[in-house]
Amino acid sequence: MKLIIQIPCYNEEETLPATLGELPKALEGIDRIEVLVIDDGSDDGTAGVARKLGVDHVLSFKAHRGLASAFSAGITESLRLGTDIIVNTDADNQYQAADISALIRPILEDHADVVVGDRGIERNRDFSFLKRKLQKYGSALVSFLSGVRIPDTTSGFRAFSREAALRMNILTDYSYTLESLIQLGRMKLKILSVPVRTNRPLRRSKLMKNSLAYLASQTGTIIRVYTIYRPLRTFFSLGILFAVPGVLALVRYVVHVVSGRGSEHVHGLILAAVLLAAGALTCVFGLVADLVGGLRKLTENALLRIKRLELGEAAEQDRPNESRPC
Repeated sequence: MKLIIQIPCYNEEETLPATLGELPKALEGIDRIEVLVIDDGSDDGTAGVARKLGVDHVLSFKAHRGLASAFSAGITESLRLGTDIIVNTDADNQYQAADISALIRPILEDHADVVVGDRGIERNRDFSFLKRKLQKYGSALVSFLSGVRIPDTTSGFRAFSREAALRMNILTDYSYTLESLIQLGRMKLKILSVPVRTNRPLRRSKLMKNSLAYLASQTGTIIRVYTIYRPLRTFFSLGILFAVPGVLALVRYVVHVVSGRGSEHVHGLILAAVLLAAGALTCVFGLVADLVGGLRKLTENALLRIKRLELGEAAEQDRPNESRPC
């Protein structure tokens, strides 16, 4: 059983030594541990520090692409290197590496495909009051949309089975955390959460410049990803938001017509027509998007088979997910 610990990095020359120094050298149930550093176009000595400290693999970008791209490239490289389990952790030493054993245990025991480290948002003293609330309610929303209960959906400390890594396709540019959960949750893969400990921060977050910008980016990601995986529900819900006021406006106009004052309220009829037409068109968009969603599923299956062919793997696990343990 091979484990690869991947660490996306962007200008982490100062924090990377502490992170690497705490990584475990041996774990129960694991025959081999390797470390992969993804240097996301750093303009400091991140890649050099990684090599100097004896990292097994260093993947370097010529230009800065963003966390989601670095994470996705790390997953692809880890699969190519023949890993059975992938653990992703941050380069700022936020997470205590000793908890990697707890993170991978459900996968080793075949109880989960993905395990997310729960930092204990409500109790974490390094989070501001606003950040705790944003994380709490955001995690509740993502849990609802993904169909799995994860109390800390933005945690980057997580483990993936090889099967989960093969099925995952990250499309967003900003962050992979929310998209991967919604995507894999809707694929009916088993996702669990385990408590993990954190270290005191060595630097400010590079991803979260300020709370409002972070909220806007993550909200956009949630809407986009959920629309991709639940287009019919999304567009029909929007269509109803237009149609209900339209019906009410039409009823109001009919009441005025019955009372003999219809000519005075033609604007109500126009408003009703506009709203009902908008609702109908939105529902039609939903039907079209649902058909496109069917093509997306076929594309995902084709991509999965291509990945298996490229990696020289058998396709016995391409059977429906219902046969997998829950």
